[in-house]
Amino acid sequence: MAVTSKKIPAPEKVTPKRALLSVSDKTGLVPLATALAAQGIELVSTGGTAGAIKEAGLQVRDVSDLTGFPEIMDGRVKTLHPSVHGGLLAIRDDADHAAAMEASNIAPIDIAIINLYPFEDVSAAGGDYPTMVENIDIGGPAMIRAAAKNHAYVTVITDPADYDSLISELDASGGTVSRPFRQQMAARAFARTAAYDTAISNWFADKLSLPTPRHRAVAGTLKDVMRYGENPHQTAGFYVNGDRRPGVATAMLHQGKQPSYNNINDTDAAFELVGEFDPEIAAACAIIKHANPCGVATGADLAGAYGKALACDSVSAFGGIVALNGTLDAAAASEIVKIFTEVIIAPAVTDEAKAIIAARKNLRLLTTGGLADPRTMGLTAKTVAGGLLVQSRDNGVVDDLELKIVTDRSPTDAEMSDLKFAFRVAKHVKSNAIVYARQGATVGIGAGQMSRVDSSRIAARKAQDAADALGLAEPLTKGSVVASDAFFPFADGLLSAIEAGATAVIQPGGSMRDDEVIKAANEAGIAMVLTGMRHFRH
Repeated sequence: MAVTSKKIPAPEKVTPKRALLSVSDKTGLVPLATALAAQGIELVSTGGTAGAIKEAGLQVRDVSDLTGFPEIMDGRVKTLHPSVHGGLLAIRDDADHAAAMEASNIAPIDIAIINLYPFEDVSAAGGDYPTMVENIDIGGPAMIRAAAKNHAYVTVITDPADYDSLISELDASGGTVSRPFRQQMAARAFARTAAYDTAISNWFADKLSLPTPRHRAVAGTLKDVMRYGENPHQTAGFYVNGDRRPGVATAMLHQGKQPSYNNINDTDAAFELVGEFDPEIAAACAIIKHANPCGVATGADLAGAYGKALACDSVSAFGGIVALNGTLDAAAASEIVKIFTEVIIAPAVTDEAKAIIAARKNLRLLTTGGLADPRTMGLTAKTVAGGLLVQSRDNGVVDDLELKIVTDRSPTDAEMSDLKFAFRVAKHVKSNAIVYARQGATVGIGAGQMSRVDSSRIAARKAQDAADALGLAEPLTKGSVVASDAFFPFADGLLSAIEAGATAVIQPGGSMRDDEVIKAANEAGIAMVLTGMRHFRH
């Protein structure tokens, strides 16, 4: 049953007389406390926060003096007391509340400066189970929610980034806080406790191996406000969730404008793909357009890998995203800047390469400090009308699979190397996906078609276009291998690949017509390898 309201109007301005400060993050604490004291506001605090304020030479009242009860249980119980929560929750203009405050000797608390135990940071650092549990804050969220609920009278601040705004609010209005400001801070406070509880609930789900917990929460902290979303009429923001996985969310922007919504989406796709390739084995480059690769290659160095990737589809690469699996050097940078590129993302960059990139002021350069491990577990989420689809990340890696040769002819060592390469790429191509590869480079990619045979034909046509652009007599699909992200439901898709010149194929298998497809491969004299794992990417 809903609780009814007495509908007492909130005052437009509140003149705070008392502030409670209890913070784990001491950033900006002393300047804030100094400014509050200068306004004649009494400071009440706890533990280490009170100590820091006292060391600054400011008068501060200990919360135990307010409650008449000492901190107990190693500080677990210190603010969970009617004197604190009554001071935060009391409706000042309600006669019954005022009488209760007077009868219980409860003083009003007008400002609550509170941030929480660093659960997210400790989790990111790999804290053990007991440490994580100890870093679950109880009193902090309770006080934040109490203050935010009573924002008609109380100002709640949960982020040091808002301290200057509070000081400016008080200075500009002669020591008062406006209702819109209190409302805005309350909204941020509830969002903060929601994100905090989300981190805790998801940590428990992970530790207890609960892939589908009864309630699944998703939260993030705003990193950037986008100029617009996927299209100019859509609004958008970029939120980070604290995951330290190297990638676009954790990258350093060296130059260029903030990446757009589409830039971020495409850059993430590019860097996740290039992470499939171990830099200790070969340099790798992926060129992405509209979240699909238009060229991927490995080579002896990044410049060589880029050149091979570009040759796959130089037309689509214009205005694309370039991802590298090693340190961007001058040789690679010199090649990349020859055509218009939106973003370059790499684990690191040399000073010489930065100087070359600097000549293209609109080219965004990002470094991540490392590669994303394709085997790492994690979650992906997608909204649908009325709900949320959450799944584990596709962390399947072809090197970990038990490959099965099902044709009369086995692939050569060179073909097997290219088959694994092509299957790595196909994992990152929108389904239905067909990837032709030769000598460690894609030579034709068909993506996102309703029919697998259409993807095969489109990839072959793009290969012909690339051959024409390079002045070659025939497309590089002649003598290539081909990968499919899922099984061939009929032999027609395979026959199209054979017609394009493929000599070996890798696919998951599992179709009711596998025998028919294998027969077609045998009749054509090509080798076929089954992975047993598909890589749909919608």
